[in-house]
Amino acid sequence: MGITQATRLSLLLTVASAVSLAICGGVAGQQASGVVATYNMYNPAQINWDLRAASTFCATWDADMPLSWRQHYGWTSFCGPAGAHGEPSCGRCLQVTNTATGAQTVARVVDQCSNGGLDLDISVFQQIDTDGGGMAHGHLIVDYKFVDCHD
Repeated sequence: MGITQATRLSLLLTVASAVSLAICGGVAGQQASGVVATYNMYNPAQINWDLRAASTFCATWDADMPLSWRQHYGWTSFCGPAGAHGEPSCGRCLQVTNTATGAQTVARVVDQCSNGGLDLDISVFQQIDTDGGGMAHGHLIVDYKFVDCHD
């Protein structure tokens, strides 16, 4: 039994809609699985959570946010495979889950990176590296999704 022309058209439109959502940052484009997360030594507490002192990409837009906003979440660079990159990701929050242990946390995007995944502040990395495997290997495999920040 063959597929009718109407069914083909319906399937094509469904696929096109899903691709459009992913490209435009809709729900399908807001999460990814099996992503490499490395760590960075931002050390925000030592620099009073100053995005300019850390030379972060997002400092242009977010450096003058209140201290309570800047310190509410740990920091991360974002260059993952799904979601908006550059300025549109600045200040957004990611729920990051260590796939090996299930440990999770929420981090704020303050920077961009080029490794195709996440570059978590060392304190965020250690928070979800509950079995030490991430430090032993130099990276974690994580799932992430954009979530609302609760500031």
